[in-house]
Amino acid sequence: MNRFRSYLGTQVEVEVSGGKWLSGTLADVGTDVLVMLIRERYHYIPFVHVQKLKARPAGAEELDAAEILNPVQVEAASLSYRNLLIHLRGQFVELYVSGKETVHGYLTSVMNNYFVFYSPVYKTIYISLEHLKWLIPYPQGTTPYSLQNSLLPVNPNPLPLSRSFDEQCKKLVGQLVVFDFADKADKIGLLKTVENSRIELINAGGESCHWNLHHLKAVHLP
Repeated sequence: MNRFRSYLGTQVEVEVSGGKWLSGTLADVGTDVLVMLIRERYHYIPFVHVQKLKARPAGAEELDAAEILNPVQVEAASLSYRNLLIHLRGQFVELYVSGKETVHGYLTSVMNNYFVFYSPVYKTIYISLEHLKWLIPYPQGTTPYSLQNSLLPVNPNPLPLSRSFDEQCKKLVGQLVVFDFADKADKIGLLKTVENSRIELINAGGESCHWNLHHLKAVHLP
């Protein structure tokens, strides 16, 4: 966006959905994603989650983006959220979706409205494109938790992929699942039904909990 480009190369503060603030150098602006350089790491933030952007106070520490190698080499003209995800398939990244912690691993597939992510901790995760707050590529030659590549599977889950998040969730019916990294106790349970973007979970106490799937961000098997 042109109004963001006027801040290129300067220090900015960005409020991201969920009340999170990021401070650093605005390194690039794509069609629907901002690129910020924060503590020598590039952060990619979808516009949809940029609540506010403003200049940082004078005197803030500055980093020159031209002096720090960006592990993602995408032409500015084609820099978009979806193209970025496709470009990053198979590369190690750090993601923030919800809660207090980020998730580390690598992208394996990009579908219509979700992507598939493999984490050494959570294993295969299905994440809604709508709810990714930011993404940080790892520097080349580094891996999450300093694991050897041989310990990270190339095809982590044999479950066939559907085109949409709703349809993929339907394939998990009858299994114990965890939504949104269990940021609430009622997001862990037996997935009973998925219908019309609504799901029914049976929690540990045997109670039925109904959720709007549009407000659920990610799902994985425990």
